[in-house]
Amino acid sequence: MDVSSGTLRIAHVSDVHVPSRLGAEWRRMLFNKRITGWANVLLRRGRVHRRAFLTAVLEEAAARSDHVVVTGDVTNLAHESEYREARRLLDEVARRVDVTVVPGNHDIYLPSVGRTRRFPHHFAPFAASERPALAVTLPAGDYPLVKLRGPVAIIGLSSAVPRPPFVAGGVIGHQQLAALERLLRLPEVASRTPVLLVHHPPVDGRSRVARLRDGLLDADRLRRAVDRLPRGLLLFGHVHARSHVALGTSTGTLDVVSASGAALDHPDPRVRAGFNLYEVAGDGTVARVESFALDASGTGFSRVPMPVRAVS
Repeated sequence: MDVSSGTLRIAHVSDVHVPSRLGAEWRRMLFNKRITGWANVLLRRGRVHRRAFLTAVLEEAAARSDHVVVTGDVTNLAHESEYREARRLLDEVARRVDVTVVPGNHDIYLPSVGRTRRFPHHFAPFAASERPALAVTLPAGDYPLVKLRGPVAIIGLSSAVPRPPFVAGGVIGHQQLAALERLLRLPEVASRTPVLLVHHPPVDGRSRVARLRDGLLDADRLRRAVDRLPRGLLLFGHVHARSHVALGTSTGTLDVVSASGAALDHPDPRVRAGFNLYEVAGDGTVARVESFALDASGTGFSRVPMPVRAVS
């Protein structure tokens, strides 16, 4: 953090999708959802996610920020080898800046992954809350988490739950949302600008059936939980595209912003690998909301326009 000004710079990375090598993992894919996920790797994902892009994005995000947040899908199929490699990559980032991670649906790919609590086992250092008594114990860990950093309260939520094949929707749940409301009322949180992290899209005008398939089932309830916030950032991933919505609340406006996949090789600048950068001034004002994509050479980054769409 810029101590002289009190400004906090936050880099937002999402949908890392660290893959596993087929090797000895193939037996674990038989007769469960992973077989469809692996087919997706072979047919589509494996061709467009570039390891070199991911490395460049993580390095640049750390270089430009004080804190890196990752909004889920750190792994691809929640294999142990993916967890270990993702942890290694995030440890490298954490040597330079703070890191906070929340889970995505790919990180809790199967019920067994949740029962054995693999996500909190591997990523506990990046998901530790400063107010753990308010958290709810979930398959992906204890949420909501909160970290108080200068003018900001970074608040992580889990929308990751195991789903059947071809279903990627998420849910936060009544208990976690109630805990979020209690957390937002704490004086040390209420006096700061909230930066909320969740994997699935919190603004989604589609039907409940569509959200059950690949969205956030209780997005409307999340919006009600944050309706009294006068300002802040609500950050997400999952959709693999950049977007910026000005969400009207009863007392102000929240910037709802998505990041693209961190390793995606794609010609559309809204989709191509990169990261978002936010700046919160010492007085809590959100002074900067920008997105950067890796350029064609794979060595530099260019700013990508994100037109703001107003939603009430």
